[in-house]
Amino acid sequence: MIVELTRFKVKKGKSERVNEWLHFLNEYMDDVLVTLEGEKMYVETIFREKIGEDEFLYWYSVQGEGGQEVEQSDHWIDKKHLQFWRECIDETYAPVDLNTEVVMIPKKIRENMK
Repeated sequence: MIVELTRFKVKKGKSERVNEWLHFLNEYMDDVLVTLEGEKMYVETIFREKIGEDEFLYWYSVQGEGGQEVEQSDHWIDKKHLQFWRECIDETYAPVDLNTEVVMIPKKIRENMK
């Protein structure tokens, strides 16, 4: 099981486009959830933070081993998601992976995450 929290910086001037992106994901949640199965993604959550003039998106995920990468997906929702990503995420800013210190998932739930 892989548990991650990663911070990505939003490109300057892309806040409104990020609003559209997050709205898109929420609007098409049924399709989004279908794609998570192939990725063995059990939990995926996006957080948003503004610090001064900078804006960040944080991805929190709990994923099984050996899942498909989103870039390998042929599903239309993933293609649109990656289009938003390329437009909004500042690739010149190195993503920051926060350290996982404690994972609290009850045994009966963990057993279903294989």
